[in-house]
Amino acid sequence: MRTTDMTHGRPIRLILNFALPMMAGNIFQQLYTIVDAAFVGRFAGIDSLAAVGTADWLSWLVFGIIWGFTQGFSILISQQFGAGNQQGLQRAVGQSMTLTACITFFLVLISQVFVSPVLTLLSTPADILPKAELYLRILFGAMPILAAYNIQASILRAMGDAKTPLAAMTLASFTNIALDALFVIVFHWGIAGAAAATVIAQAASAAYCYSVIRKMKEIQLAKEDWKPEKDTSSALIRLGTPTAAQNVVIGLGGLALQRVINGYGSVFIAGFTATNKLYGLMEMAGASYGAAIAAYAGQNYGAKLYRRIRQGIRSGAFIAVGTALLIGAVLMICGRGVLSLFVDPGEAMREQVLDIAQQYLHVMLLGLFILYLLYVYRSALQGMGDTVTPMLSGLAELVMRVGSALLLPRFLGASGVFWAEPAAWLGAEVLLMITYYRKIHSLTLTEE
Repeated sequence: MRTTDMTHGRPIRLILNFALPMMAGNIFQQLYTIVDAAFVGRFAGIDSLAAVGTADWLSWLVFGIIWGFTQGFSILISQQFGAGNQQGLQRAVGQSMTLTACITFFLVLISQVFVSPVLTLLSTPADILPKAELYLRILFGAMPILAAYNIQASILRAMGDAKTPLAAMTLASFTNIALDALFVIVFHWGIAGAAAATVIAQAASAAYCYSVIRKMKEIQLAKEDWKPEKDTSSALIRLGTPTAAQNVVIGLGGLALQRVINGYGSVFIAGFTATNKLYGLMEMAGASYGAAIAAYAGQNYGAKLYRRIRQGIRSGAFIAVGTALLIGAVLMICGRGVLSLFVDPGEAMREQVLDIAQQYLHVMLLGLFILYLLYVYRSALQGMGDTVTPMLSGLAELVMRVGSALLLPRFLGASGVFWAEPAAWLGAEVLLMITYYRKIHSLTLTEE
């Protein structure tokens, strides 16, 4: 039995049992992201590493729409599963897949049309613009593959199965590493080879998830489950749209930040990119706890066990902060050594790139616990069906990120840009915590 009923048992054990396999999966997912950047930086040059970096926020914005919708769809799936509503579960799963396919088709068309104008608008340096555009066109063209993995992984996690996405990411990671070596080192395809390796690896992970889902008796879908049905489709869109909008807002703030960064040249972009790739590894535990808490809160909300939600979120916040502090301590000590993996030892500007990367890393580590708490409270609200407040928290991130990026460099120089991320996390976290405690207090009163 792959699914997990999270309405019974100790919350901290359930959250950890769910989060740890997903954390391992995220390690593998971030591993191949890091390997991509390392192969590009060491074997294709600093300009290629900078090209990957300047493409990061634009790719995050586009893919964030898919992530947002699939995450929002999973809320209804987890609630129907927690409530034991088999018919509602099957309809939610089938229509989530249909809606995801429609959204992805639209995004592929839009992204291919606007990728070049947007990169120009971001003041992307001329020496890295062609590579950045090529990298994005390959990734955007393969968007259906990424969407297929994300909707299937969201369905599995909503039903308490974190092990299948772990296995899928493990497969994808080793596939990506092998293909990176082949495409970048042997074939000398550079940044295009790294993008192609990522796409093929994602296809492998999507195929694995499908092989599991098609055998699950809980979601043996009939033809009518795929057809749009007003109540279910409306509920899915209502839950998914704010989450996707939240990611769009965050992504727009990131693009504004990227435009500021691009103004400092390719060397600064390369250093910033090295830390950003490591940032994905730093946040993985927080994202894993968040997914566990979203499933936990969703199932218990569906079962109307509100006091149990409060107990679980308290435990989740405790372990999240502890994990953030531990990761921060380790990377404060050995961070520069890890960052050096991204830069060719023979590069003339190597030390300058690493100095920029290390300074940014230290700033990020100081605020890492804020990011982890953000994941806890945002996921708790989403699991309880509130996707509007997380969307508003995205607006808070936008204001804080852009404001910090524009104002702080005037006082701190280029390093002022580094504080934009922690400032964005803090702005969102304050709103999320206030809303969560108000909501859970109101709900627990109805349970008395």
